[in-house]
This record gives sequence, structure tokens and C-alpha cells, in this order.
Amino acid sequence: MKTKQIQNLDNFTGTILIPVFETTAKSIVPIEYHGVSVYSQVFYGKKDTHYLVEKYDCTHVFIGLGKDVDYKALKTIFRRISAKQKDVFNKNVVLAIPDEFNNNQVEAMISGLILGTYNLGHFKKTETHAFLKPDFELQYLAKSDFLETIERAVKIANAQLETFALVDLPPNRVTPRYLAHWATETGKRNGFEVTVFGKEKSEHVGLHSFLSVGKGSAQEPQFIIMEYKPVAAKKHIGLVGKGITFDTGGLNIKTAGMVQMKCDMAGAAAVLGAMQLISDLKLPFQVTAIVPACENSVDAHSFLPSDVIQSYAGHSIEIIDTDAEGRLILADGLSYLIRNYKPEIVLDLATLTGSVVGTLGYECAGLFTNNEGLSKKLQESGNAIGERMWQLPLWDAYTPDIESEIADVKNYSGKPVAGAISAAKFLEFFTDKHNSWAHLDIAGVAFGDSEFAKTKHATAYGVHLITNFIENL
Repeated sequence: MKTKQIQNLDNFTGTILIPVFETTAKSIVPIEYHGVSVYSQVFYGKKDTHYLVEKYDCTHVFIGLGKDVDYKALKTIFRRISAKQKDVFNKNVVLAIPDEFNNNQVEAMISGLILGTYNLGHFKKTETHAFLKPDFELQYLAKSDFLETIERAVKIANAQLETFALVDLPPNRVTPRYLAHWATETGKRNGFEVTVFGKEKSEHVGLHSFLSVGKGSAQEPQFIIMEYKPVAAKKHIGLVGKGITFDTGGLNIKTAGMVQMKCDMAGAAAVLGAMQLISDLKLPFQVTAIVPACENSVDAHSFLPSDVIQSYAGHSIEIIDTDAEGRLILADGLSYLIRNYKPEIVLDLATLTGSVVGTLGYECAGLFTNNEGLSKKLQESGNAIGERMWQLPLWDAYTPDIESEIADVKNYSGKPVAGAISAAKFLEFFTDKHNSWAHLDIAGVAFGDSEFAKTKHATAYGVHLITNFIENL
């Protein structure tokens, strides 16, 4: 997509996108722009409304913002226009940026417009959205130069689109090898190093907990390590993303909802998308990211409930439930990252538990950390862009939930309560008491329903959050 700033609408023909703040339903003063008057009886800028007027060989799209609009709402408003009014983009398009708009608001608008191009029909013949055509040019009318902001917004949206696809594509396409290939190719384009351990190398290294999960699958596990090392990096951040490309539950097989378990690698997708975005923006921070990728399937080789397995950290683990597998691969991912790379800050993201959905619903992720400064910084970064989270406790009172009589630790408490907390306590056990570690349980926010598709689909939660957090360290 090309962009160009224009100074006026002289001789312009095409589509004009006009954001409008709410007035009042009883206003006697019409909204006016480009010689077009719109009276309050039909449109007054109410949030989530829009109004089209054809005049002067132009399609005027008045877009209601409401009285006050935050980043997420603004992005959604413009995604809706792009997704549901596709025909207006099949000609010249100019975005009229209000004088009072700042860089963040412009970024949200542009990101929304690009995200609106996403189509869940990956295996259907569909017409390409105008925004995605190489010759498409978005013009913008503004008093200030927003070119740099628009370019940044495009990069953010592109990383999120990639993340959408990684999560939404079926598990026979997005296998562990697919994720490894995606990481390798993206690293080549964007300038970060990628190392992949297959089964043999993982066995040699000692990633026993990770390998146990993938034993029942025909798909070879892939332990993906990405290293972004800019010159004169300010800090070193470590990321780990849960990469279960499909989760049957193993021998503790799921009895409901299995059709949606292609999304169990959304934590990995968020980390992969964040690596694309961080390197694309050339952030001056060193980032090491690990994605343990495998499939939790069922066959004669599957690990068993009551098995005792080993881990990279040297701790033995009693298997109570094979459907509590995400924490097993994250345990090795966290241990390997902390022991070998020693990052100053460690974040892991995972669609880890249904329990967190029962606690927080679909509005925010569960945040677990004993570092209050880190907690505050993450929540501020998330609130700024509409990717919210809420801190839950990691008190020692929950430690008995993961204590085992036969092994160092067990992978599931067996209790119907506090499941997200006991899962986080399990992960904490493998962080070697790192003083700046946070776990985000994104099970309720990574994949769900929205107005943009008829079935559940990816949200790309975490991609912008991670990047925004790192930028503001």
C-alpha cells in the first residue's frame, strides 16, 4: 500500500473517509464537510454508525466516533468500515484526519483499515481487497505530516494479519514444521537469527518434558529459537510462546470443543508476530524468543496419566492429566531460555487454561507475576492499546496444588478451582526464581467471536502488547 499526503480536495474524485465526533441527536447545526451537509435526524456521529453521501463524484463516508474514543474502539470502527464497505475502496481513497488527532489515533485508524482486509476464507476463491493490491494508494488530508506514523501502523497491522493466519489456518497446514519454516523465512527477511531443534537434537539437549507431549503425534516436534540482536541494545527481553499446533487432550482426551483446538498455538503465534514487528520496527532492544512447537495427539506412544517424566531443568514431573500439556512444553522453554540466554525480563504467553476464562471471561488475559513494577508496566502497555490483562495471585498458599508425592512436581492439581493459578505456579517452578518473569494466560482473548466472522477466529492478542511494552521500557 502506498501513501501520500494531500493539501486539499480540489479536483478529487473517489471516496472520502470523514471521522466525526458525536454532536447530539437534536442538533440543529448539520455536520458539514466538502460542501456536504448531514443533519442530525440521519447522522450525528454516534459511535459505531456511519453514513454515505454521493456528491461531486465522491462517496463521502461519515464515520461516527462517539463523544470520546480510545485506541481499541477507533481501530475497530475503521476495521468495520474496511471490512463491510469494501466497494468504497475500489477507487481513489482519501482519509480526512481531524486536526485534533494525535499519532496514536492515526495509528489506530490505519491499523483498523488494514485489519479489515482480513478474510477467513483461506481456501475459498475470494476477491482481493483493494487495500492489498500493489497499486493501491491511500491519500490523507491533514495539517501535520503523519507519514511515519502511517508506515508504523502498516507494520503493526501486517504482523497482526500474519498472526491471524497462523492461528486460523487448519492444523494439517500449521504443523510444528510450518511454524519453524515461518520463523526461519521471517528471520531471513527481517534480520533475526533462527535455530530449530528437531526431535533428535531436542533429545540430545535434554528437552524431555517438551518431547513427552509430542510422543503421540506423527508430526515431529520443533523447538524454535529466535534471536534479535541489534547493535547497542538497551535491554534483553526473553519471550516464550506455547506452540501446541493441535490439542486432542492426549489420552485424557477432550470431550468437547476439540474442533477449536487449532488455536492452542496462539501464544506461539503472538510471539512469532511480535518478533516480526519488533524486527520490522528495528527496536533497539535484544529479544530472544522460544517457541516449543508440537502436537498433543493420541497413539500407542502417547505419554500416560501417572507417568513420571524428566525436564530440561532436571526436575521430575508426575503426569496427572495429559490435557495439562501446555505447561510441560513451556517448562522446558522457560528453563532453556533462562539458563542459556539470561534475559533481564521474561514473558510467556499461552492459551493455558479454561479456568482463566471462567475467572475473567473474554475481556482480558490473566497476568501472573511477583514483580509489581513489571505488572504495572504490562498493564499500562496493554490498556493503552486495548489489550487488557488483570493480575491474579501467585501466593505460596497455592504451592500444595502442584506438590507430588512421587516426583518433584505434578502437572495438574486435580481440583476444579484455581486452575489458572496452579498452572502459573507450575511454570514459576521452572523459572529458577527469576525476579522479572510474567506469565500471561490468554485463553479467553486469543481466539473468539466478533462481528468480523461467523465462526471463532484469531485476535492476534499479544503482538502489539509485547511490542508496546518493550518500546516503553
